[in-house]
Amino acid sequence: MKRAKSAGSLSLPVKALLLFLPLAAVIVSLFFGRYPISLREVVFSLFGSQDVALTSRVTVLQLRLPRAIAAAFVGASLAVSGAAFQSVFRNPLVNSGILGVSNGAGFGACIAIVFFGGGIFTYILSFVFAVAAVILSYFAGRISRVTTSVTMILGGVIVGAFFSALVSIMKFVADPYSQLPSITFWFMGSFASVNYSHLYATIPMGIGMLLIFFSRWKLNVLSMGEREASSLGVDVRKVQILIIGGATLCTAAAVCISGTIGWVGLVIPHIGRMIIGNSNQKLIPVSISLGSAFMVIMDLLSRTLTGSEIPIGILCALIGTPFFVYLLKKTKGGFKT
Repeated sequence: MKRAKSAGSLSLPVKALLLFLPLAAVIVSLFFGRYPISLREVVFSLFGSQDVALTSRVTVLQLRLPRAIAAAFVGASLAVSGAAFQSVFRNPLVNSGILGVSNGAGFGACIAIVFFGGGIFTYILSFVFAVAAVILSYFAGRISRVTTSVTMILGGVIVGAFFSALVSIMKFVADPYSQLPSITFWFMGSFASVNYSHLYATIPMGIGMLLIFFSRWKLNVLSMGEREASSLGVDVRKVQILIIGGATLCTAAAVCISGTIGWVGLVIPHIGRMIIGNSNQKLIPVSISLGSAFMVIMDLLSRTLTGSEIPIGILCALIGTPFFVYLLKKTKGGFKT
């Protein structure tokens, strides 16, 4: 019993590191940008002191801080939902958008941009259609009143293709001088327009992450197979719905404020496995921490590397993929157990 407990829990220093890593990334991101800000100015701004230039206070509190918080939540949400889906479907190649979430959200954003001029409707409709895509994927994969993991993935592929076609139609009818560039930029991913009003999306992200976090031991059981999980007394259907619901809240809310960022939910969980092992008891909190810190750093690089901001979806793939290949070669494809 003592051995099982130690295998399923993290040591105190590791827990402290997991908590500190995203926080450190957020704090570091406040110092850097096109407008340089000193340590004194950042600290005084955070504590509400008036003994600092107005430009510095506005830059830290109104521009960089909400953007960093949003990036941290989005990265954590995409990473943890990817880890959850990989365990539920017992497939290392699935990601946070496997059930058509990204394409559904994209279609909602297209409708908002073409018919409502974007704005708040972009976030509302992208979230609604992202959730709708998952619901459709579930029923599309339902055969004889039963939805298996394989048929649900197939349902997600079908629904994703359907919404992808609808997105293509919306691009075809969009105004090529104003609406089409907005649609294209949204699909590249960005935090450029994020402010405090967008942080309401962190509520469904937080709920989704909590659902997955407190059910992470059940993911270990599900990863053994549905038949084995049922023999151990786990209600497979209810657990699947709970986990998928939590992952859907995470992904839908993340995509609605950041646009499509497809790389994080696939690779960050694998990097976590290389570091900590396969147990979801450890993997879920590690994925939250790594995904959060990674996204904040990528957002920092996107707004500092060049004179114009690089879309974060592009930057994640350009920097993250070679790093993952290096890590894969270094570990020889092996995971810690």
